[in-house]
This record gives sequence, structure tokens and C-alpha cells, in this order.
Amino acid sequence: MAEADPHNTNVMLDGLINRNSTPPRLMVGGTPPPRADVERMLAAACSAPDHGAVRPWRFHIIEGEARNKLGDLFGKALLERDPFAPSAAIEKEQGRPLRAPMIIAVCAKVDPSRAPKVPVIEQVVAAAAAMEHLVLAAQAMGYGAIVLTGRNAHDPLVRAAFDLADEDELVGFVYLGSTDEPPLAKDRPDPAEFTSDWT
Repeated sequence: MAEADPHNTNVMLDGLINRNSTPPRLMVGGTPPPRADVERMLAAACSAPDHGAVRPWRFHIIEGEARNKLGDLFGKALLERDPFAPSAAIEKEQGRPLRAPMIIAVCAKVDPSRAPKVPVIEQVVAAAAAMEHLVLAAQAMGYGAIVLTGRNAHDPLVRAAFDLADEDELVGFVYLGSTDEPPLAKDRPDPAEFTSDWT
């Protein structure tokens, strides 16, 4: 086994252990990350474990006017679910994508024909791992990031807008932006509470 560089090891482990979500309210300015930085994040995402090299991940970058279109879609989806939704609730849905300068919707486009060798669940997990790699890369580069889902991630109207079939998944919306404040510290669980020796 190759000898690890202690400095690099500590930096990587610190990034993993201290990973945290940055609420959109802490993201400052309206300028999205430069495309070169986003490309590095996506390169990290595409290094995620991927049984069978299915590459099920799909990344949809949403910035500028596209955020308003996504907000309109969220509002329309709410009205489909609840035709009597109050105007304040509709406006809240419409404003969700405007809370960050960039959103990357991460989807799993699965290939059922690869099962049972590569079950659908493993393909979805690969896309989720890619999303986590993206978030970790963004944080390592000094950006704030958070994964948000909610009902919009499972709404048929929203899913259709991202060209998702029944077996596909909208894994999450990654909100990205610059931040002047460190993310709020969180209590971490004790791994021992979830660990046992299987014999």
C-alpha cells in the first residue's frame, strides 16, 4: 500500500468530517460560481463509485433566468397538488430557486436492463454519491452548498420537466453560492451507536 501524505490525508478527512450544509440565507451576492469551478465540482461528482459504469447521474445547471422558470414550475406544481393553495404559498414556491445564484439538479437516469447485475437501487445510490462528491468539492473550494428536496423533488410535473421516467429519481437540488460565514456547527453522532461487529 502506498504511503499516504499526512497533510493531504488530514485535509481530506477534515473536509469529510466537517462537511456541513450552508442555508441559502447565508449565501451572499447574486453571482454564481464561475463555470470553471463548476466543472471541477462536476469532475469530482463523476468520480463517485459506479457499479457497472452505468453513469446514471445527470446534472442540470440552473442559473440566471432559468431560476425564475424553475420557480414558476414549483408554483404550478403546487397548484396541481392543491388548486386552492393561498397566493402566499404559491409565491413562496416561486421564490425558492431565487435564494441562491446557482442550483444544480442531480438526477438518476437508471437503466433497468442492467438489473439484476446492477440493480436500480445501486444506480440511484451512484447518483446520490455523485451529488455528495459535488457538495464536498464545492465546500473544499470555499463555496456554500446545501442539498434540498421536499415535495418538488417527487412531484410528477417537476420530474417531467427534467425528463425523468417512472424508474428515475430526482435525487436533489444542490443550492450553491458564495458565503461570508462558516456553516453552523452541528453535533455529530457517535459512530459507536451505529456500529457492531458481525460474527
